[in-house]
Amino acid sequence: MRIEQLEYVAAVTRYGSLRRASEHLHVSQPALSEAISKLERELGVTLLERRRDGARITVRGKELLEHLLGVLEAVDRFRSAAAGASAARAVRVGTVNAGAASLLLPAIRAYRSGRPGARVEVRALRQREIEAGLADGSLDLGLVNVLEGLSVPPDLEGAELIRGRAVAVLPSAHPLTGRTEVTADDLRAEAFVGMRAGSTMHRFAVRLFGDRPPAAWHSVDGGEMGKLLVAEGLGAAVLPDYAVRGDPLERSGLIAFRPIAGDGTAVSMHLLRRRTARPLAPVADLAACLRAQAGLG
Repeated sequence: MRIEQLEYVAAVTRYGSLRRASEHLHVSQPALSEAISKLERELGVTLLERRRDGARITVRGKELLEHLLGVLEAVDRFRSAAAGASAARAVRVGTVNAGAASLLLPAIRAYRSGRPGARVEVRALRQREIEAGLADGSLDLGLVNVLEGLSVPPDLEGAELIRGRAVAVLPSAHPLTGRTEVTADDLRAEAFVGMRAGSTMHRFAVRLFGDRPPAAWHSVDGGEMGKLLVAEGLGAAVLPDYAVRGDPLERSGLIAFRPIAGDGTAVSMHLLRRRTARPLAPVADLAACLRAQAGLG
Protein backbone atom coordinates (compact mmCIF):
# COMPACT_ATOMS: atom_id res chain seq x y z
CA MET A 1 0.00 0.00 0.00
CA ARG A 2 1.36 3.41 -0.99
CA ILE A 3 0.31 6.87 0.12
CA GLU A 4 -0.37 7.96 -3.45
CA GLN A 5 -2.89 5.14 -3.85
CA LEU A 6 -4.88 6.57 -0.94
CA GLU A 7 -4.56 10.05 -2.43
CA TYR A 8 -5.91 8.72 -5.74
CA VAL A 9 -8.99 7.22 -4.08
CA ALA A 10 -9.65 10.47 -2.20
CA ALA A 11 -9.29 12.47 -5.44
CA VAL A 12 -11.71 10.26 -7.39
CA THR A 13 -14.21 10.54 -4.52
CA ARG A 14 -13.80 14.31 -4.52
CA TYR A 15 -13.99 14.92 -8.28
CA GLY A 16 -16.46 12.20 -9.22
CA SER A 17 -14.54 10.54 -12.05
CA LEU A 18 -11.21 8.97 -12.87
CA ARG A 19 -10.72 11.46 -15.70
CA ARG A 20 -11.19 14.59 -13.56
CA ALA A 21 -9.05 13.13 -10.77
CA SER A 22 -6.25 12.29 -13.20
CA GLU A 23 -6.35 15.82 -14.63
CA HIS A 24 -6.14 17.34 -11.16
CA LEU A 25 -3.32 15.04 -10.04
CA HIS A 26 -1.46 15.27 -13.39
CA VAL A 27 -1.38 11.48 -13.61
CA SER A 28 -2.54 9.51 -16.63
CA GLN A 29 -5.97 7.99 -16.23
CA PRO A 30 -4.80 4.40 -16.93
CA ALA A 31 -2.02 4.73 -14.33
CA LEU A 32 -4.42 6.12 -11.74
CA SER A 33 -7.00 3.41 -12.43
CA GLU A 34 -4.41 0.65 -12.21
CA ALA A 35 -3.01 2.00 -8.92
CA ILE A 36 -6.48 1.97 -7.37
CA SER A 37 -7.16 -1.52 -8.74
CA LYS A 38 -3.92 -2.78 -7.15
CA LEU A 39 -5.01 -1.28 -3.82
CA GLU A 40 -8.42 -2.94 -4.13
CA ARG A 41 -6.77 -6.31 -4.83
CA GLU A 42 -4.41 -5.87 -1.90
CA LEU A 43 -7.25 -5.03 0.47
CA GLY A 44 -9.72 -7.46 -1.02
CA VAL A 45 -12.30 -4.67 -1.19
CA THR A 46 -13.96 -2.86 -4.09
CA LEU A 47 -13.57 0.83 -3.27
CA LEU A 48 -14.96 2.41 -6.44
CA GLU A 49 -17.93 1.64 -8.60
CA ARG A 50 -16.76 2.48 -12.11
CA ARG A 51 -19.55 3.65 -14.41
CA ARG A 52 -19.76 5.23 -17.84
CA ASP A 53 -20.75 8.61 -16.36
CA GLY A 54 -18.05 8.61 -13.68
CA ALA A 55 -16.88 6.75 -10.60
CA ARG A 56 -18.62 6.55 -7.25
CA ILE A 57 -17.35 5.23 -3.96
CA THR A 58 -18.96 1.98 -2.87
CA VAL A 59 -20.77 1.44 0.42
CA ARG A 60 -17.74 -0.43 1.78
CA GLY A 61 -15.51 2.33 0.42
CA LYS A 62 -17.49 4.92 2.37
CA GLU A 63 -16.95 2.91 5.54
CA LEU A 64 -13.20 2.96 4.93
CA LEU A 65 -13.03 6.57 3.69
CA GLU A 66 -12.85 7.99 7.22
CA HIS A 67 -9.80 5.85 7.99
CA LEU A 68 -8.23 6.67 4.61
CA LEU A 69 -8.58 10.41 5.21
CA GLY A 70 -7.21 9.96 8.72
CA VAL A 71 -4.06 8.42 7.28
CA LEU A 72 -3.68 11.28 4.79
CA GLU A 73 -4.18 13.85 7.55
CA ALA A 74 -1.51 12.15 9.66
CA VAL A 75 0.86 12.22 6.66
CA ASP A 76 0.02 15.89 6.15
CA ARG A 77 0.85 16.65 9.79
CA PHE A 78 4.13 14.78 9.47
CA ARG A 79 5.09 16.63 6.30
CA SER A 80 4.18 19.98 7.85
CA ALA A 81 6.23 19.23 10.96
CA ALA A 82 9.19 18.13 8.85
CA ALA A 83 9.02 21.11 6.53
CA GLY A 84 8.37 23.68 9.24
CA ALA A 85 5.41 25.98 9.81
CA SER A 86 6.45 28.38 7.05
CA ALA A 87 5.97 25.67 4.42
CA ALA A 88 2.66 24.36 5.78
CA ARG A 89 -0.19 24.18 3.33
CA ALA A 90 -3.02 26.68 3.33
CA VAL A 91 -6.00 26.20 5.61
CA ARG A 92 -8.91 25.59 3.24
CA VAL A 93 -12.19 27.26 4.16
CA GLY A 94 -15.46 26.91 2.30
CA THR A 95 -17.96 29.65 3.01
CA VAL A 96 -21.29 31.00 2.00
CA ASN A 97 -21.19 34.75 1.46
CA ALA A 98 -23.06 35.81 4.59
CA GLY A 99 -20.85 36.97 7.41
CA ALA A 100 -17.67 37.19 5.37
CA ALA A 101 -17.12 40.87 6.06
CA SER A 102 -18.06 40.79 9.74
CA LEU A 103 -16.60 37.41 10.72
CA LEU A 104 -14.26 35.64 8.33
CA LEU A 105 -12.08 38.54 7.17
CA PRO A 106 -11.30 39.81 10.69
CA ALA A 107 -10.61 36.23 11.81
CA ILE A 108 -8.13 35.71 8.96
CA ARG A 109 -6.43 38.99 9.88
CA ALA A 110 -6.09 37.82 13.49
CA TYR A 111 -4.89 34.37 12.40
CA ARG A 112 -2.15 35.78 10.18
CA SER A 113 -0.94 38.17 12.86
CA GLY A 114 2.25 36.74 14.33
CA ARG A 115 2.23 33.74 11.97
CA PRO A 116 4.75 34.44 9.18
CA GLY A 117 3.88 32.45 6.08
CA ALA A 118 0.41 31.47 7.29
CA ARG A 119 -1.93 30.98 4.36
CA VAL A 120 -5.69 30.68 4.03
CA GLU A 121 -7.54 29.52 0.94
CA VAL A 122 -11.14 30.77 0.89
CA ARG A 123 -13.66 29.22 -1.48
CA ALA A 124 -17.14 30.69 -1.96
CA LEU A 125 -19.32 27.61 -2.35
CA ARG A 126 -22.84 26.35 -1.98
CA GLN A 127 -23.69 24.76 1.33
CA ARG A 128 -23.93 21.24 -0.08
CA GLU A 129 -20.53 21.73 -1.74
CA ILE A 130 -19.06 22.80 1.59
CA GLU A 131 -20.51 19.77 3.34
CA ALA A 132 -19.19 17.46 0.60
CA GLY A 133 -15.74 19.10 0.73
CA LEU A 134 -15.51 18.61 4.49
CA ALA A 135 -16.61 15.00 4.16
CA ASP A 136 -14.03 14.15 1.49
CA GLY A 137 -11.17 16.15 3.03
CA SER A 138 -10.83 18.84 0.35
CA LEU A 139 -11.89 21.48 2.91
CA ASP A 140 -10.75 21.95 6.50
CA LEU A 141 -13.47 24.30 7.78
CA GLY A 142 -16.85 25.43 6.58
CA LEU A 143 -19.08 28.43 7.34
CA VAL A 144 -22.76 27.90 6.57
CA ASN A 145 -26.10 29.42 7.47
CA VAL A 146 -28.58 27.21 9.28
CA LEU A 147 -32.28 27.91 9.67
CA GLU A 148 -33.93 27.29 13.01
CA GLY A 149 -35.04 23.68 13.22
CA LEU A 150 -32.54 22.39 10.65
CA SER A 151 -29.39 20.49 11.54
CA VAL A 152 -26.02 19.76 9.99
CA PRO A 153 -25.22 16.29 8.53
CA PRO A 154 -24.38 13.69 11.21
CA ASP A 155 -20.83 13.14 9.94
CA LEU A 156 -19.99 16.82 10.51
CA GLU A 157 -19.47 18.72 13.73
CA GLY A 158 -21.11 22.14 13.95
CA ALA A 159 -20.63 25.00 16.38
CA GLU A 160 -22.89 28.04 16.28
CA LEU A 161 -20.90 31.25 15.90
CA ILE A 162 -23.55 33.90 15.28
CA ARG A 163 -27.31 33.88 15.79
CA GLY A 164 -29.58 36.42 14.15
CA ARG A 165 -32.81 36.71 12.25
CA ALA A 166 -33.86 37.06 8.64
CA VAL A 167 -34.43 40.67 7.62
CA ALA A 168 -35.56 42.59 4.55
CA VAL A 169 -32.68 44.32 2.75
CA LEU A 170 -33.63 47.52 0.91
CA PRO A 171 -32.03 50.45 -0.88
CA SER A 172 -31.46 53.05 1.83
CA ALA A 173 -33.67 55.62 0.04
CA HIS A 174 -36.57 53.18 -0.38
CA PRO A 175 -39.88 54.33 1.19
CA LEU A 176 -40.10 51.07 3.18
CA THR A 177 -37.02 52.08 5.20
CA GLY A 178 -39.25 54.68 6.85
CA ARG A 179 -41.05 51.85 8.65
CA THR A 180 -39.88 49.98 11.71
CA GLU A 181 -40.70 46.67 10.01
CA VAL A 182 -41.95 45.41 6.64
CA THR A 183 -44.39 42.65 5.78
CA ALA A 184 -44.26 39.77 3.35
CA ASP A 185 -46.89 41.60 1.31
CA ASP A 186 -44.63 44.66 1.16
CA LEU A 187 -41.88 42.50 -0.30
CA ARG A 188 -44.25 40.77 -2.73
CA ALA A 189 -44.96 44.16 -4.28
CA GLU A 190 -41.25 44.71 -4.99
CA ALA A 191 -38.87 43.15 -7.44
CA PHE A 192 -37.22 40.46 -5.34
CA VAL A 193 -33.54 39.48 -5.30
CA GLY A 194 -33.50 35.84 -4.30
CA MET A 195 -30.55 33.67 -3.41
CA ARG A 196 -29.64 30.59 -5.42
CA ALA A 197 -31.97 27.61 -5.24
CA GLY A 198 -31.10 25.21 -2.44
CA SER A 199 -29.46 27.85 -0.25
CA THR A 200 -30.67 28.54 3.27
CA MET A 201 -32.06 31.97 2.40
CA HIS A 202 -33.79 30.63 -0.70
CA ARG A 203 -35.56 28.09 1.49
CA PHE A 204 -36.50 30.88 3.87
CA ALA A 205 -37.91 33.05 1.05
CA VAL A 206 -39.97 30.16 -0.29
CA ARG A 207 -41.33 29.58 3.22
CA LEU A 208 -42.02 33.32 3.70
CA PHE A 209 -43.95 33.83 0.45
CA GLY A 210 -45.68 30.48 0.29
CA ASP A 211 -47.77 30.04 -2.85
CA ARG A 212 -47.72 33.80 -3.61
CA PRO A 213 -44.16 34.75 -4.58
CA PRO A 214 -43.23 38.22 -5.88
CA ALA A 215 -44.05 38.66 -9.55
CA ALA A 216 -40.47 39.69 -10.40
CA TRP A 217 -37.88 37.37 -8.86
CA HIS A 218 -34.22 37.83 -9.75
CA SER A 219 -31.77 35.11 -8.75
CA VAL A 220 -28.15 35.63 -7.69
CA ASP A 221 -25.36 33.32 -6.66
CA GLY A 222 -24.84 34.69 -3.17
CA GLY A 223 -25.47 37.39 -0.61
CA GLU A 224 -22.69 39.73 -1.77
CA MET A 225 -24.10 39.99 -5.29
CA GLY A 226 -27.59 40.26 -3.82
CA LYS A 227 -26.59 43.28 -1.74
CA LEU A 228 -25.04 44.93 -4.80
CA LEU A 229 -28.29 44.55 -6.73
CA VAL A 230 -30.23 46.01 -3.83
CA ALA A 231 -27.80 48.94 -3.63
CA GLU A 232 -28.41 49.59 -7.33
CA GLY A 233 -32.16 49.77 -6.70
CA LEU A 234 -32.94 46.57 -8.59
CA GLY A 235 -35.01 44.98 -5.85
CA ALA A 236 -35.27 43.89 -2.22
CA ALA A 237 -33.76 40.81 -0.63
CA VAL A 238 -33.94 38.78 2.56
CA LEU A 239 -30.69 37.92 4.35
CA PRO A 240 -29.52 37.24 7.90
CA ASP A 241 -29.09 40.50 9.81
CA TYR A 242 -25.46 39.64 10.55
CA ALA A 243 -24.77 39.50 6.81
CA VAL A 244 -25.87 43.13 6.44
CA ARG A 245 -24.96 44.86 9.70
CA GLY A 246 -21.50 46.38 9.31
CA ASP A 247 -21.27 45.52 5.62
CA PRO A 248 -19.45 48.25 3.62
CA LEU A 249 -22.64 48.94 1.64
CA GLU A 250 -24.61 49.37 4.85
CA ARG A 251 -21.93 51.52 6.47
CA SER A 252 -21.80 53.77 3.43
CA GLY A 253 -25.57 54.26 3.51
CA LEU A 254 -26.41 52.45 0.26
CA ILE A 255 -28.51 49.67 1.80
CA ALA A 256 -30.57 49.29 4.96
CA PHE A 257 -32.41 46.43 6.64
CA ARG A 258 -35.67 46.10 8.53
CA PRO A 259 -37.27 43.25 10.51
CA ILE A 260 -40.00 41.24 8.81
CA ALA A 261 -43.31 41.63 10.60
CA GLY A 262 -44.70 38.47 12.13
CA ASP A 263 -41.57 36.43 11.46
CA GLY A 264 -39.19 35.45 14.21
CA THR A 265 -37.24 32.81 12.31
CA ALA A 266 -33.75 32.44 13.73
CA VAL A 267 -30.82 32.09 11.35
CA SER A 268 -27.37 31.17 12.58
CA MET A 269 -23.92 30.81 11.11
CA HIS A 270 -22.20 27.56 12.01
CA LEU A 271 -18.56 26.58 11.87
CA LEU A 272 -18.33 23.04 10.48
CA ARG A 273 -15.60 20.43 10.35
CA ARG A 274 -15.49 16.70 9.90
CA ARG A 275 -16.64 15.09 13.15
CA THR A 276 -13.90 12.51 13.51
CA ALA A 277 -11.04 14.60 12.17
CA ARG A 278 -8.19 15.63 14.46
CA PRO A 279 -7.42 19.03 12.96
CA LEU A 280 -3.97 20.22 12.06
CA ALA A 281 -2.67 22.96 14.34
CA PRO A 282 -3.22 25.74 11.74
CA VAL A 283 -6.82 24.57 11.24
CA ALA A 284 -7.44 24.58 14.99
CA ASP A 285 -5.84 28.04 15.26
CA LEU A 286 -8.06 29.55 12.55
CA ALA A 287 -11.13 27.93 14.11
CA ALA A 288 -10.16 29.55 17.42
CA CYS A 289 -9.85 32.95 15.69
CA LEU A 290 -13.33 32.52 14.20
CA ARG A 291 -14.78 31.67 17.61
CA ALA A 292 -13.00 34.64 19.17
CA GLN A 293 -14.31 36.98 16.46
CA ALA A 294 -17.80 35.67 17.19
CA GLY A 295 -17.31 36.47 20.89
CA LEU A 296 -17.06 32.84 21.99
CA GLY A 297 -13.68 33.09 23.66
